[in-house]
Amino acid sequence: MDQRSGPKNAQEALYPPIEPFDQGHVNMGDGHKVYVEQCGRRDGIPVLVLHGGPGGGCSPTMRRFFDPAVYRVVLFDQRGCGRSRPHASVEANTTPDLIRDIEVIRNLLEIDRFILFGGSWGATLALSYALTHPERVVAMALRGVFLGTRAELDWFYGGGAGLFYPDLWQRFVLAIPEEERGDLIGAYHRRLFSGNAGEETRYARLWASWENALASIQSDGVMGESPAEYARAFARLENHYFQNACFLARDGWILEEKARLADIPAVIVQGRFDMVCPPISAWKLAQGWGKCDLRMVGLSGHALSEPAITAELVRVMDHWRQGVA
Repeated sequence: MDQRSGPKNAQEALYPPIEPFDQGHVNMGDGHKVYVEQCGRRDGIPVLVLHGGPGGGCSPTMRRFFDPAVYRVVLFDQRGCGRSRPHASVEANTTPDLIRDIEVIRNLLEIDRFILFGGSWGATLALSYALTHPERVVAMALRGVFLGTRAELDWFYGGGAGLFYPDLWQRFVLAIPEEERGDLIGAYHRRLFSGNAGEETRYARLWASWENALASIQSDGVMGESPAEYARAFARLENHYFQNACFLARDGWILEEKARLADIPAVIVQGRFDMVCPPISAWKLAQGWGKCDLRMVGLSGHALSEPAITAELVRVMDHWRQGVA
């Protein structure tokens, strides 16, 4: 049995840290310069890592889910976040823009097809790309599925998750005047894009803290403050996408079109107690998709760093070292 299959913590499940063999910015020609890096084996099996948020950015830990002797791992910071520039910008920043960026990166790196690896919003983007370019996708490893629907946004920003964390929900809600609380996404949008740097940072931290506090099943209920620069990009981009229904064709588009994914093998690793992206979305996505393996992980929430979630994702990628069936 692989030594990473039964970790005591998330770090034990991961491969040792590796450094990129190639990194830099790609000019997308419309004012955005997207940061891209590659690590692992230069001639290995290509994997594209899609981070969450929108606005979360990549981290060095995301390189460590893959055997560097086997995989050629490509990571990029999506428009407006991480090391991409301009920072926190929502101009020309939509789901179709991100899909086009993936195609630019794929062509630039001369990759014909790759495995998609993404969680939360990264799963949304992976599914959206696969629906648009199914011939370019070998397989998908998805975590904490988010389908970009109104129902999911209502759950998290309309009081559903707040039933389990009423103290944290109260802090998130009380920052908004009572007359605006019927649409918290819209109310936060006005403040995150007010043009007042202090106000934008204050509300960005509240927005980011609400989500971060609920990401792990181990949460102690503390809403810590994120660094101002990170929080501003994360909150502005996430709110921008949610305010615009994630720039998908229509509500429920991914589920309505999922038959087009029928020939793509996929594994979904879903925390049973995910408060950010409840398991119902992963379950609906897997229904009728013959090549999709839904793995519900007990006593786990949303975060990529949860030990059992980490271990299962590493197990998936280790299994695919010999090829995807």
